[in-house]
Amino acid sequence: MSNTVGQTMESPNHTDLDPPLFFLLGIPGLEQFHMWLSLPVCCLGTATIVGNITILVVVATEPTLHKPVYLFLCMLSTIDLAASFSTVPKLLAILWCGAGHISASACLTQMFFIHAFCMMESTVLLAMAFDRYVAICHPLRYSTILTDTIIARIGVVAMMRGSILMLPCPFLIGRLSFCQSHVIPHTYCEHMAVVKLACGDTRPNRVYGLTAALLVIGVDLFCIGLSYALIAQAVFRLSSQEARSKALGTCGSHVCVILISYTPALFSFFTHRFGHHVPLHIHILLANVYLLFPPALNPVVYGVKTREIRERVAKVFQWGQATRLKISK
Repeated sequence: MSNTVGQTMESPNHTDLDPPLFFLLGIPGLEQFHMWLSLPVCCLGTATIVGNITILVVVATEPTLHKPVYLFLCMLSTIDLAASFSTVPKLLAILWCGAGHISASACLTQMFFIHAFCMMESTVLLAMAFDRYVAICHPLRYSTILTDTIIARIGVVAMMRGSILMLPCPFLIGRLSFCQSHVIPHTYCEHMAVVKLACGDTRPNRVYGLTAALLVIGVDLFCIGLSYALIAQAVFRLSSQEARSKALGTCGSHVCVILISYTPALFSFFTHRFGHHVPLHIHILLANVYLLFPPALNPVVYGVKTREIRERVAKVFQWGQATRLKISK
C-alpha cells in the first residue's frame, strides 16, 4: 500500500516523497485563528482526560457502582479517552506549530482508529439504551438478563463491530493513486477528506463509507428510538406520577449523552455529503465538534445527573481536603 501511495503522491514542488507524506492543513480560511482555537481544544482535551479518568476510578473503587449501567459507562469513558488520544495531540500540533505533516501509514492508522472508536461508542450507547429498557420494562429479570458475561460479550461485540466495519477502508484507499495533491484540508485524516484527493475511481470508497455510516448511525438510532418508545409506553402505563417521574429520571443522563453524541454526528454527516454550499471551514468545525465535545461532556452529564457518582466524587474531594488539613497541621 505504501509503495502505491509513494509512487503516485507528489509534494507541492512535484517531487516524489520518501517516505510518503500527507499534510493536514487545519481549518482552511481560519488559519489566523488557529492559536485562539487551540484554547478550547486544550480545555476540552483536559476535561476529557480528567472527567473520564474520574469516572473510571470512581466506578472501579466503589463496589456499589459495579452495575451494568456503570460498567457500560466505563466502556464509554475508555473509548472516549482512546479517541481523544487519537486526535487531540496532532490537532494541537497543527494549531500551535502548523505541524501538519503525517506519513501515509500514520494517516490511515489515525483514520481507522478515529472512525472505529466512533462506531464502538455508538454500539455502547445502543447497549445503554437496552439496559434502560430492561431496567424499566423487565425489572424482575434485570439481573438475569444483564449478567457480567453478557456485559463482557457486549463490550467485545462493540470492539469487533467497529474494527471489522472500518477495516476495509484503509485497504480501499491503498489501491488509489494520489497524483495531484497530498494536502488534506482537514484537522485529521477523515475518510472522505482523504478519498477526495484521489485521482482514480473512488466510487467503491464512497459507497462503502456511506454504507458503513448508515449501518451504524441508522441502525443504532432506530434501535435506540425503539427502546425509548417501548420505555415510554411502559412508563405511561404506571398509575403513580411519582413512579413515572422516577422511571423517566433514570433515563435522563443517557438521553442527554445520546443528544450530545448524535446531534453533531448527524450535522457533520449530512453537511459533508449534501451541504455542497456550506463553507469548508464549517464542515471541519462540525467534524471537530463531533470528536471533541461528547468525550468532554459525557462524564459531566453523568456526574451531575447520577446521584451515586456525584456522591462518590464529593467523598473523594472531601477526603482530599481533610488530608490536606491534616498535613498543614
